[in-house]
Amino acid sequence: MIARMPIAITRAVSPTISQCELSFVARQPIDATRAAMQHDAYERSLQSLGCTIVHVDPAPELPDAVFVEDAAVVLDEVAIVTRPGAASRRPETESVAAALQRYRTIRRIEPPATLDGGDVLRIGRAIYVGHSLRTNDDGIEQLGALAAEYGYAIAPIAFRGCLHLKSAVTQAGEHVLLLNPDWIDARQFHDFQAMRIDPGEPFAANILRIGGALLVGASYPRTRRLLEGRGYRVETVDVSELEKAEGGVTCCAIIVGE
Repeated sequence: MIARMPIAITRAVSPTISQCELSFVARQPIDATRAAMQHDAYERSLQSLGCTIVHVDPAPELPDAVFVEDAAVVLDEVAIVTRPGAASRRPETESVAAALQRYRTIRRIEPPATLDGGDVLRIGRAIYVGHSLRTNDDGIEQLGALAAEYGYAIAPIAFRGCLHLKSAVTQAGEHVLLLNPDWIDARQFHDFQAMRIDPGEPFAANILRIGGALLVGASYPRTRRLLEGRGYRVETVDVSELEKAEGGVTCCAIIVGE
């Protein structure tokens, strides 16, 4: 069997990114030109890991539009277009849906539900969903009902201290999660070993696993060394300007076919 090459759906950085929504980080100046250069390097990193890049139509008027992950949850059988918790971000979803419909049947989260893709961690047939400022109970319930049609099980997850679930925890290995223990209780994840980030790098748990490699932000060298010490292949990319907009390496792509 020939393995499918994963597709990474991305969108260009908006020149208005400095007007982005913020919840848990202080606003500071963002250099949009530098952010765009970092995003270009991010896409090259994805390509080096075997991804084919597919661009969503630019949305220069939408400050957070680069963070495409929040607009959809992609399963093997279906793409579920979200209804973001920040009203300013809801116009982002239709162009993402247009890109995804080439690869998946489209289903949608409906009002009054809200759901951000950054709150959804899928591992196999299990889907962990964080209840957050952006994802409400209705959103979790609707996602659960849609995913159940395709044989997935939903597990609501509590966390604190950060915007999205995947700021607090992501998958590092087959049965290993990388997490910030100050933000999330590892006991909520059965059958997984918890690996802690370096305590001096609270946002370091946001990593992107593609095939046998982990993409890690260059801002977190100590956590990178912890991962390398455990035998993981680690690639780093500087997304420091995007981090000022409360983003990270998972936020800037929707991986399809992985």
